[in-house]
Order: sequence, then structure tokens, then C-alpha cells
Amino acid sequence: MVGKFAGVLILASVIYSLISGNISDVSSAVLNEPVNAVELAVYLCGGMCFWSGLMRVAEKSGITEVIAGLLKKPLKALFVDIDTEGRAFRCICMNVSANLLGLGNAATPLGLEAMKALSEESEGELPSDNMVIFTVLNTASLTLIPTTAASLRLKYGAERPFDIMPAVIFTTAASLTVSLIAAKAGCAIGRHRKKHERKRGKCLG
Repeated sequence: MVGKFAGVLILASVIYSLISGNISDVSSAVLNEPVNAVELAVYLCGGMCFWSGLMRVAEKSGITEVIAGLLKKPLKALFVDIDTEGRAFRCICMNVSANLLGLGNAATPLGLEAMKALSEESEGELPSDNMVIFTVLNTASLTLIPTTAASLRLKYGAERPFDIMPAVIFTTAASLTVSLIAAKAGCAIGRHRKKHERKRGKCLG
């Protein structure tokens, strides 16, 4: 469905460019933008490799344990019965740390590891409450230093790439708060429904 929609948009764009006489701009975009996309991917890949490696060094050197200690209380309040000494919790701490620094690319592999560990700890086929909360925490993450966004702004000529920091902190804090409240409410409703279904099953049995 998405492919068909994209095809219609491309066809409509070509037809409109022919009618408006801007077909040369479309041809230029077709030739130049793929090159720009590859250059941007390489530019971001360098930063991703550097910060991912730095996170690995932090993990091997014990800095992960320090970060986990600082984040232990606030994260433990979010996750239900999570083992604070387990691999899942350490990956969550590193993921949150990367997101706080605006390193979304570096946070992705850590998030995948955390989700895998949470999946191994969960019971049943459906996602656990901890998996749901972590998905929200990773997606609507709080960002204190927008490193990736600032590097992109610098690449495209911004004189003060970090002047977006106040807006980034405010918007990410607001979105994370609303998202976590909604996720917690949804998890609570789900637990109540399961409890009610178990009681109903015992009564019928």
C-alpha cells in the first residue's frame, strides 16, 4: 500500500513538473539527491561508529556501572520487578545515557540489546509491561545535549548549532512525560483486564 502511494506521488510530481515547465528541476533532483543522501549517510556513520565505540569502552571500563548507579532509582520506578543487576537494566541505562546526549544512532544498538534481554525475561508471546515502557522511553527520549542534530546543523551552515538546546530539552521532556503517563496507564489497564479475566476463568471453571 505504501509503495503504491509513493508511486502515485512520484507520477503526480512528474506530471505536474511537465505541466508547470519545471522538469529540469526534477531531473536535477533525481541526479543529485541520491548522491547527497549517500554523503549524509557516510557523515552520520562516522559519528555513529565513534559514539558506539565510546559506549563500548565505557561498558568495558566500568563507567556503565557508575551510570547505572545514578539512573537506578528513577529507572527502577518505571520498570516492574526488573533485575537492576541484569544485562537488560545495564543496556537500558546505556541507552538512556546515549539518548540524553542526543546520540540516537548510538542508542539504537543498545536499545536492541535491551529489548532482546527484556524479551528473554518476559513470559508469554505478548510484550511485557517493561518492554512497552522501554519502547516509549527510547522513542520519546529526553535529550539534554542534541549532539546529532547539532552536527547536522553545523554541516549545513548553522553558525550556532547548539542554540536549539533549550527548545530540545523542553519538547523532549514534555513528550516523554506525556508518553510515559499514557504507557503506564495502558499497562495498568492491561494488568487489570488480565486479572479480571483470570478471576472470570476461575469462576467459570
